[in-house]
Amino acid sequence: MVVGVADRIPVVIVAGFLGSGKTTLLNHLLRNSRGTRIGVVVNDFGAINIDSMLVAGQVDAMVSLGNGCVCCAVDVGELDDLFTRLAQPRAKIDVIVVEASGLAEPRNLIRMVVGSENPRIRYGGLVEVVDAEQFPASSARHPELTTHLRLADLVVVNKADRVPAAQVHTLRQDIEEVIGQVPVYATTHGRLEPGLLFDEPMRETARVAEQLSFDELLDDHDHDHTEHHHLHDDYVTVSFTSERPLDPRGLIGFLEDPPPGLFRAKGFVAFPIAEERRKFVVHLVGRHLVFEPENWARGESRTTQLVLIGAGLDTDLALKRLQDTVHLDDDPLDPQTLLGVWRYTPH
Repeated sequence: MVVGVADRIPVVIVAGFLGSGKTTLLNHLLRNSRGTRIGVVVNDFGAINIDSMLVAGQVDAMVSLGNGCVCCAVDVGELDDLFTRLAQPRAKIDVIVVEASGLAEPRNLIRMVVGSENPRIRYGGLVEVVDAEQFPASSARHPELTTHLRLADLVVVNKADRVPAAQVHTLRQDIEEVIGQVPVYATTHGRLEPGLLFDEPMRETARVAEQLSFDELLDDHDHDHTEHHHLHDDYVTVSFTSERPLDPRGLIGFLEDPPPGLFRAKGFVAFPIAEERRKFVVHLVGRHLVFEPENWARGESRTTQLVLIGAGLDTDLALKRLQDTVHLDDDPLDPQTLLGVWRYTPH
């Protein structure tokens, strides 16, 4: 059976220098992604405390974290075999999160995921975690850390409560000068909205009542709420629907030069090409874009539907730019206008 891009398991890489807060962020995702089965891969050696469980740093150590989550400590060379095992249908994994070693080269991990021939996984983006207090000094000692930022699809400035707000602002500006329009998300204690990275799957049994986790009960009462609000960017999601098809050149322009704050876009698009009667499923994660043509279902309305997800995203600007891509002429476009789309279509 051919697995479409929308049904593949996203592999999200979490990287960052030693002590930046990667494990804290991972713990937060595990505690706050109820309903999502996460396969956690720890690319490190040593004792790492994950969700109050000690994971011995031995190759291929599989440890259950509850709620269907699985943790594995592996060497980079064995990642592809592990992806194959985690992506098996019987594992019922919804998302795979790879926590890179603090000394790892993210480029190698990205190549491994993007170049994988496993048809059940797809690249879910690189999240680079930065210590707001230590990064200026760390990047001065290790210039390669700045190079890592250029690979990121999302930069998380963690521990933002440890430095003055003006210093956080300056650091974010410095990072944005390096990475361009990639979203930069300021937070504390690794608190990253899971919806930025992956979708909670639909389950057969509805959640009626649930006990709040300890993390939720804390609710940041140890911080001033006014300051806390400013330390966290607004996570937003917005939908775009068009009964008329979109100009592929305009959509490619939007996705290649997205509005500030946009991290993910997903959905399907209709294009006004006379010889092309399929819909195009689209997945954007940071800078990584994929289109995949699929047949419309019988009776399905040929309507473009897209969902945009971001941090600090100007939704009005994003929707206006998408609206500008709508093809208002009744005459179809030349097939050559799809060249930009084909560039991002897997062969």
